[in-house]
Amino acid sequence: MRSDPRGARGTSGAVAVAVALLLAGCTPIIGQAHPGATASDVETSQPGPTSSGAAGASPSPGQSLSPSPTGAASASPSPSLSPSAGPSPTSSAPSTAPVPTRSPAPPKSPSPAAASAPAPGPALLRSGDEGAAVAQVQRRLRELGYFLPAVDSDFGSNTRQAVWALQKAAGISRDGVVGPSTRAALAAGIRPTPRSTTGHVLEVDLDRQLVLAVQDGRVVATINASSGSGRRYEALGTMRTAFTPRGDFTVVQQIDGTHYSTLELGAMYRPKYFRAGWAIHGSPSVPPYPASHGCVRVSNDAIDWIWDQFKAPVGTPILVHGG
Repeated sequence: MRSDPRGARGTSGAVAVAVALLLAGCTPIIGQAHPGATASDVETSQPGPTSSGAAGASPSPGQSLSPSPTGAASASPSPSLSPSAGPSPTSSAPSTAPVPTRSPAPPKSPSPAAASAPAPGPALLRSGDEGAAVAQVQRRLRELGYFLPAVDSDFGSNTRQAVWALQKAAGISRDGVVGPSTRAALAAGIRPTPRSTTGHVLEVDLDRQLVLAVQDGRVVATINASSGSGRRYEALGTMRTAFTPRGDFTVVQQIDGTHYSTLELGAMYRPKYFRAGWAIHGSPSVPPYPASHGCVRVSNDAIDWIWDQFKAPVGTPILVHGG
């Protein structure tokens, strides 16, 4: 699995790069506010652990940052009826007739669903956790289409990216922790709805900070993303605003390798440009809020999936909306 920007793989359309990259580069803006840091699932959960894609203080280029439902309790079988004692005589005279008694009822067997229910897991799952409960969450995330390379029982940065994407789609706190509200979103099967209805499309939802890979109106993958922060910054002596343009675009240029911004704004891994220097590209830092200088950042593993499996060659529509 690749995590940091890789070495150059070669360049597609090298002749057009010099013209296209005037505004390229999406490093984070220092001092960026954290709009996703609302109430957490629990008071003790803190957004912004320190591994790849963390949501704490704004990251710097190349900085390595860090980002199940637990099994339902098994139903207990109903207790068996205890044998009742024989009735007491109603008169002082002894009775010669035998006293009838009730036989104890046989114990009830648990239902098949209860018998197969997994054992209860921890109340919270977060970065660094491992085990079967994490694997359950990972399987459910993949089942719902949230990008996650593999089920490996390890709550690492890719799992936290997927949890952030689910939390964004559900409109709940983006803390990267699987607590009650996140578990409820998993159980409810929350998925985002695309705007496009036909074709092979990449959608950038600026409101929810997500990239959707869509095929004929069906979301193939939902990916955590971070776009332009809206803040002012200086590049090569000029003040600029970090924004991501809205509209209907196509992939006009792509580089199968690492490109370094001509504005000295950092590295972009396998960028797919859709307007001048703006691109969807891989980054080791993808927090759950807008933090770039204008490009749309996704994880390095996610951009690899877009290149190698979803494809999105030059000419692929890119729909940027919201914000």
